[in-house]
Amino acid sequence: MSPIISVAAVTKRFDSGLTAIDAINLEIEKGEIFALLGPNGAGKTTLISVICGIVSMTSGQVLVDSHDIGRDYRAARSKVGLVPQEIALDIFATVWTTVRFSRRLFGRQSNDGYLETLLRDLSLWEKRNSRVIELSGGMKRRVMIAKALSHEPDVLFLDEPTAGVDVNLRRDMWALVRKLRDEGVTIILTTHYIEEAEEMADRVGVINNGRILLVEDKAALMHKFGKRRLTLTLRKPMDGLPAALAEWTLALDESGRRLTYSFDADSQGAGIPLLLRRLGELGVDFKDLDTSSSTLEDIFISLVGRAA
Repeated sequence: MSPIISVAAVTKRFDSGLTAIDAINLEIEKGEIFALLGPNGAGKTTLISVICGIVSMTSGQVLVDSHDIGRDYRAARSKVGLVPQEIALDIFATVWTTVRFSRRLFGRQSNDGYLETLLRDLSLWEKRNSRVIELSGGMKRRVMIAKALSHEPDVLFLDEPTAGVDVNLRRDMWALVRKLRDEGVTIILTTHYIEEAEEMADRVGVINNGRILLVEDKAALMHKFGKRRLTLTLRKPMDGLPAALAEWTLALDESGRRLTYSFDADSQGAGIPLLLRRLGELGVDFKDLDTSSSTLEDIFISLVGRAA
């Protein structure tokens, strides 16, 4: 099956000389939730803008459902819905007028039943006759989402969709994303809330300095780069790590009371029984033991730091 989004050697270089994205190759499969992660200025928004045809590329090719975004712009753009970071709405239009106009803008036949369902899903139905200027910031964000979905796109881009919004919108947003994915819509999102990507995404791409560092299935990424940690709370503080413990990857906190052992997530204990026995032989006693695993945020910080 052909990918619904195909990005081949795409570069965007601005007149100032800044290369925002540099020879990026990326394929996104139909029906998946793809999370694009990267620090501020990494090129996330520029890449999304190029794919959506809002920003012209310097070189390369983008196909949306086999339509070239340059040669066949209208067909390619009709497949895409975009929720940008910034709120851009006619503040004097009503919610209902906004979504109906956006649908017609893409050449879709009127379907008030679909729009009603969409507004209800986003808790906007009771506000349908309100002007945008009368809405709260969270409600305006909901209208942006409704506007992006008004023409029933096959691909939905969400650029930092929950940044600075209330908990209720975030909950409604992810419920809607799951529903859309179940209906076959492809979701591409950027987010600063990496725990959301960890919960929602099927695959993860990490971008930094305009280049893709990796694209991995989320579970494979967590397995490949993840670490597990064993943390011991000591009964008595230690001044430093004994030389007899040098073969283990240990860290002692500043208080001398917490000893942490890190090891690969796919290793089977990585010598924990031997470590505990050696601690006993050295007279190092502990009163509490805790284990944890790397989060996607830990892996992201590690990857971006390594590439810096």
